[in-house]
Amino acid sequence: MNRIGEPGLIEQAAELVGAADCFVITAGAGMGVDSGLPDFRGNQGFWQAYPPYARLGLSFVECANPEHFQRDPSFGWGFYGHRTNLYRDTVPHAGFGIIKSWIEKKAAPYFVVTSNVDGQFQKAGFADDRMLEVHGSIHWLQCLSPCSDTIWPNHEQIPVDLVTMLAGHIPRCPRCNGVSRPNILMFGDWSWLPERTHQQEQRLQQFLDEQGDKKIVVIEMGAGTAIPTIRATSERLGWRHAAATVIRINIREPEIAAPHIGLACGALEGLQRLDALQR
Repeated sequence: MNRIGEPGLIEQAAELVGAADCFVITAGAGMGVDSGLPDFRGNQGFWQAYPPYARLGLSFVECANPEHFQRDPSFGWGFYGHRTNLYRDTVPHAGFGIIKSWIEKKAAPYFVVTSNVDGQFQKAGFADDRMLEVHGSIHWLQCLSPCSDTIWPNHEQIPVDLVTMLAGHIPRCPRCNGVSRPNILMFGDWSWLPERTHQQEQRLQQFLDEQGDKKIVVIEMGAGTAIPTIRATSERLGWRHAAATVIRINIREPEIAAPHIGLACGALEGLQRLDALQR
């Protein structure tokens, strides 16, 4: 069996990329796996990445909860401080550069929609004003309360004990000196400030309105069905815009109805295969 999909699909997808007038890049957690970021799919994947939480019997859903910042800020910031440090240290994989080269070669308009909070697209050189981070970003902070609608860049240095997963520093709100938290939509969230994301949504809509009847290629990578936000976004774009076609790159769940194309491979492999056919 051809793991990338049915015979001819990769060639069809490559032709779409070559003929595109503009791009919408949609990405879920699978986009980061090729950069060495942990796969949180299922408790076993999460516990493999974070053994201390396995010993406590805590799932990703239970750790990614704003209640921890209220009850025990060192625990809350242990998880998110570690992730902050991890994302700062991570080098985006070559697939980011491949997409960027397609865009630059054509001088094509583009927009990125991602459920990832890691800031890897910006780190790879994609413009911040062409970004929709649907769950927010770990690189921005807000007050836990919140005492105001203000958010600010996360320049904090947060050492984390890798045995206890407790933070050695608790970032504070500059306005009220209360505990701060990442400007991320967590599970069971009650205090996330969504204004930054809402402004990004407005810019995306303006971008789509400006494209008219241009050929839009939606390149979706690593977006699963467990939290289907990104898949639903790709499909909505694919069906609502007559000139839009979705290329779904997903090693486990590549299914999508024609005329859209599903490639059963990882993000980096799929992008490399597509790029090889552009030459």
